[in-house]
Amino acid sequence: METTIKEDKEMEIKQGNKRRMTGSEAVMQSLLHEGVNLIFGYPGGAIMPIYDALYDYQDRLHHVLVRHEQGALHAAQGYARVTGGVGVCFVTSGPGATNAITGIADAQIDSTPLVIISGQVASSLLGTDAFQETDVVGISQPITKWNYQVKRAEEIPEAIAKAFYIARSGRPGPVLIDITKDAQFAEFDFEYKPVTHVRSYVPVTATKLDKINEAASLINLAKKPLALVGQGVVLAGAEKELLNFLEKTGIPAAWTLLGLSALPSAHELNVGMLGMHGNYGPNLKTNDADLIIAIGMRFDDRVTGNVQKYAINAKVIHLEIDPAEINKIIFADVPVLGNVKESLPMLTSKVVANSHSAWLQEFRACDKIEDQKIIAKELYPSKEGMTMGEVVRRVSSVFSDDAIMVTDVGQHQMMASRYFKFKQSRSVVTSGGLGTMGFGLPAALGAQLGRPDRPVCLFVGDGGFQMTIQELGTIWQSKAPVKIILLNNNFLGMVRQWQELFFDKRYASTELINPNFQMITKGFGIDCEKVEKREDLDAAVKRMADFDGPYLLEVVVEKEGNVFPMVPNGAAVSEVRLE
Repeated sequence: METTIKEDKEMEIKQGNKRRMTGSEAVMQSLLHEGVNLIFGYPGGAIMPIYDALYDYQDRLHHVLVRHEQGALHAAQGYARVTGGVGVCFVTSGPGATNAITGIADAQIDSTPLVIISGQVASSLLGTDAFQETDVVGISQPITKWNYQVKRAEEIPEAIAKAFYIARSGRPGPVLIDITKDAQFAEFDFEYKPVTHVRSYVPVTATKLDKINEAASLINLAKKPLALVGQGVVLAGAEKELLNFLEKTGIPAAWTLLGLSALPSAHELNVGMLGMHGNYGPNLKTNDADLIIAIGMRFDDRVTGNVQKYAINAKVIHLEIDPAEINKIIFADVPVLGNVKESLPMLTSKVVANSHSAWLQEFRACDKIEDQKIIAKELYPSKEGMTMGEVVRRVSSVFSDDAIMVTDVGQHQMMASRYFKFKQSRSVVTSGGLGTMGFGLPAALGAQLGRPDRPVCLFVGDGGFQMTIQELGTIWQSKAPVKIILLNNNFLGMVRQWQELFFDKRYASTELINPNFQMITKGFGIDCEKVEKREDLDAAVKRMADFDGPYLLEVVVEKEGNVFPMVPNGAAVSEVRLE
């Protein structure tokens, strides 16, 4: 009888009939209307009514109980990045909300669509310093696309509808809805109307044809054009449009850290990764190019190096959805505003078919130098200690270069980005702009739950691993078969590298005395293995790949290995160092 009543209530709502319900149940109904089926969160006093309502919706809204609110945000990020959907989080007031701030900031700078619903003390207590009261709206305002505090139950459907529209439209990002406890308890007549327009909010600027024509003229005249591919291509689902453009023009393309996997690693026009630890060719040749075509990227400082010495011989075309990014860092001779899924085909139709084989060969010559001086030593080292690069490459190969790569932040992040290979898009989850240590473990959980059909390989260092190590419990409880590759060098490796190169090897507070990771992992019920010798690596990677369930493979790597190439801070990209 209970099931029939529920079905009748659902039918009333689907038919547009109003039904009286609490604010908490309205949250559930609103999420269902937005197609949500997975929530990451942690309960507490101020959000308890919402969790009580969730109890009756467990068959349709699956909740993942994380071990820390930061883990909920990063898990939701991982889910959003691999699915293209919106990640959803529940947190309580006070410390629950403040624990989420790092993840919100990370999502904002990396353009990840999230909707965070936080509980808040009763409206009568606002501003009284009540127990677990914090002004999360004020705190989060600089790091959200939009946030709003709900004090009346009637506001809930519209606030949530608006939140999802803003989070996923235009340049995506996080939105926070803070709901007071009395609004969660109060009853009202529920009616849901999806939001498709918000006054004064223009998520996508229409692309101007004259700018397309100007850009096409520059491309048709260029002798040494270089395309820079950012995450905007992935967010727009414009991978095919990108390939059509590149293959018609014959233009070499380099990807940013978040643009990884936007085109296949093996594509003949792919010349590698840009940035501080990117490939030698695209960094060096940026200053030889006569035209830079930036596609869905924001000219981050790790890509440009010294902006006064960046692209010194080039005109710049910038295809971008966010007007705020135009001329913010690098002047664009031709700004092309709009969604690249629409602007790229317009541009492709205007350019002439071309080939830049001689220019492309200059990149391949750089590849040979990098292979000889760096890659051969990383992948086939003669020294006793294992390198991060060789471990990454073995793991990628075992999964046929077709797994989802998740990383934490540090040396292993750069090594994984350099040596993991990709065949399909949305195969990379990493913290780019904020560089959040502790991101990897919960993000891998979210990625695996979002794409259970694909293997997920997490590369994490011993420093970042310990920042969110408690999420091993969430992985085990969720039975998510994440493969965790812990690259252990007993150092905060990236900081140590900078200390070695720029601070006279004064290793201040970077050497770690680590716990027994195997005992900890087993304590969480997860199978694991430790490898210390190169001759044991291949078999261990194979055992990990074949294991049905979550697995941690700890690999002891050389203690003072460095990541090269490297563009030193303040240097030009053409001053990239190979050693």
